[in-house]
Amino acid sequence: MITGGAGFIGSHVVRLFVNKYPDYRIINVDKLTYAGNLANLKDIEDKPNYTFVKADICDFEKMMDIIQSNGVDGIIHLAAESHVDRSIKDPFTFARTNVMGTLSLLQAAKLYWESLPEKYEGKMFYHISTDEVYGALTMNHPEGVEPPFKTVASSEGHKAYGDDFFYETTKYNPHSPYSASKASSDHFVRSYHDTYGMPTIVTNCSNNYGPYQFPEKLIPLFINNIRKRKPLPVYGKGENVRDWLFVEDHARAIDVIFHEGKVAETYNIGGFNEWKNIDLIKVMIATVDKVLGNPEGYSLDLITYVTDRLGHDARYAIDSTKLQKELGWEPSLQFEEGIEKTVRWYLENQEWMDNVTSGDYQKYYEDMYSKR
Repeated sequence: MITGGAGFIGSHVVRLFVNKYPDYRIINVDKLTYAGNLANLKDIEDKPNYTFVKADICDFEKMMDIIQSNGVDGIIHLAAESHVDRSIKDPFTFARTNVMGTLSLLQAAKLYWESLPEKYEGKMFYHISTDEVYGALTMNHPEGVEPPFKTVASSEGHKAYGDDFFYETTKYNPHSPYSASKASSDHFVRSYHDTYGMPTIVTNCSNNYGPYQFPEKLIPLFINNIRKRKPLPVYGKGENVRDWLFVEDHARAIDVIFHEGKVAETYNIGGFNEWKNIDLIKVMIATVDKVLGNPEGYSLDLITYVTDRLGHDARYAIDSTKLQKELGWEPSLQFEEGIEKTVRWYLENQEWMDNVTSGDYQKYYEDMYSKR
């Protein structure tokens, strides 16, 4: 059972599992909120080992029914409200979905698995979280002075800002309603292992990018805005730093961890691939302009600096050495390669983008599934 499987990361995980494991029966449970889009999975929707169920993870009785009637033995939990700006405006929705929804799943899985003769043997509850639960890292340099890049341990020789990173042992220090809700859900998952013995794993991942991401997030939003010659709103001076990972690499990591990870462990997933927002935006502009055949620097004038986000964390940086050393995973794409692949996908799938931004896809799929 994969929750949130119609969303950005979830759809990549569902596709990977459906195609790679034909002997598995994959049940995709998604509420189909604004960010859930079954068009993300059109290429696998008729596969014999795939089932979609429209449901809210906060509906405990429904979760019990899905888990019991399908004999679910593994849960990969991705369903979540995830946009920081939305959490600032509506923290109640984030607490309901991310905290109470996770608790609903945990309790449903507990009651079903404990009713079985083998109980928790061969079972797994895998919870996907975020690096934002750790808070923020400092830039470690005087105001206005560009820090030197520091080469970190990686077979690709990736570089990163600063000397400090988020480790699996880093204390939680969430700064937004979104990250606070995810931190709470992480604690609930671990408590079900410590209290009831449920086999659980938690992973905390850095920013993802790639195809099928809802265009409220920076990269697809800016690709679309550049295409339409609309402003590119940059928070503050654009100096906030984020670690970026191609979404298919995240899906591969989830696959490896689900099958080979140790029960009750935490794994950080990141790309050792840090970028200042403004530098990332300039790379996107250059890439989109090149693909569209625009002159060099043609869209730079679209950059528009806006008031900084409330509580905007300065820097996130994941250390995924544990995952690399213990399970052999590492990112497959350099960022420049990944961003060009991403830009080309969005520009070649303008119908998908236009449908998503119009909201037409939601009505289409709601009508389709209401008739089944």
